[in-house]
Amino acid sequence: MPAISNSPAASDPTPKENAQRFLLLRLGSLGDVVHALPAAAALRDSFPAARIDWAIEPRWARLLQGNPDLNTVIPVNRKTTGGIIETVQRLRAANYTCAIDFQGLYKSALLAFGSGAPRRIGFQRTYAREGFASWLYTERRNPRGAHKVEHNLTLAEAAGAQKSPARFPIAINADDEARVARELEQRNIQDFFVLNPGGGWRSKCWPAERYGELHAKIFAKFGLRGVVSYGSGEEDLAQAAIKIAGNSAPVAIPLELGPLMALLRRAKCMVSADTGPLHLAAALGAPVVGLFGPTDPARNGPFITNPAQKSVIVRNPRLSETTYQRGASYSPAMLAITVDEVTEAVGSILGPQT
Repeated sequence: MPAISNSPAASDPTPKENAQRFLLLRLGSLGDVVHALPAAAALRDSFPAARIDWAIEPRWARLLQGNPDLNTVIPVNRKTTGGIIETVQRLRAANYTCAIDFQGLYKSALLAFGSGAPRRIGFQRTYAREGFASWLYTERRNPRGAHKVEHNLTLAEAAGAQKSPARFPIAINADDEARVARELEQRNIQDFFVLNPGGGWRSKCWPAERYGELHAKIFAKFGLRGVVSYGSGEEDLAQAAIKIAGNSAPVAIPLELGPLMALLRRAKCMVSADTGPLHLAAALGAPVVGLFGPTDPARNGPFITNPAQKSVIVRNPRLSETTYQRGASYSPAMLAITVDEVTEAVGSILGPQT
C-alpha cells in the first residue's frame, strides 16, 4: 500500500519552512488512533508550515485519509523483512527532526529510532505498555490529565505544540456515504441506532445476547431498528444478538472502515463497550452510550468536545474494579450491567416516546 498524501497540507514545505519535520507513530488500534488525532491537530495549529507525517498499519490508514493536519500517511508493512527495511529507508529519507511515539511498544519505538530523528519523544517507562521501549527515546514524559487524549497531548506539547481545543478531523468520502445509503435503503431502514457487541478483549465486552434484549426493548418503545456492527471473527456475536432480538428485526451489515464511519455519523445512538467503534462514533459526533467495567471511563471513555453531543456512561462503581485485565471471558463488572440500565441510558438520549 503506497503512502497517501493528504490535502490541503499535502505539499512539501519549501526549504525555508522545512525546519520542523514531525513523524507521528500510532500504528493501531482503532480507538487508540482516534485518541491520538487531537495531538496531530495541536501540532498543526502550532506549526502550520511543518511537515507532519503519520506511520500506521495499513488496516487503519483509511482513518487518516483526508486529514488536513497531515502531509502524508505512511502505511507500515511489518509482514516481511523487506517491507520493514523499505519502511525504515523511507522514514530515514524524510530527515525528520522529531519522532513522537504515542504507542509505547517496541515495534513503534524501534521505528522512531530507525527513522534517525534526533529527537524521539515518548512516555516514561512506568506508563508505556512495553516499558523498556522508552530506552529508545531521547525524551520521556509522564502523561498529564485524566484521559488518553490528554496523555497524547502531553507528548505533542513536549515537541513544542501549544494547548488548543481538541478536534477530530475525520473525513468521510462520497463513495462511502453512497454505499451506506444503498445498504440502508435495501433493508428499508431510515432512522436507526448501532449496537456493537464485539471488542478486543472479551473481559471488557457486554454479552451479545443482552444487546439482543436491549434491541427488543428499544424497538418496542421507540420503533427504532438497530444495525449490529462487528469486526472480523465476530460474526457469531452479531448473529447471537439478532437471534435474541427476534421480531424486532435488527440487521448486521458488514462494513469496511470507511463505510462504518459513514454509518456511525448517521446513527441516532451508538451502544458499545470500551472498543474502537465507540470512540470513533464519539469523534464523529454521534450520541453514544458506553458500557464500562474493568477499564476506567475517566481515562478511556468517549472524549466529547461538543457540549450539545449526548454521551452516557453505564458502569456500576460498587461492582467494578479498574484492572485493565485482558480476559477471554465476560468480567463480573460487565455482567453486573443490566439490560434495563442500558435501556434507560439509551432512552435518555432518544428522548420521550412520541
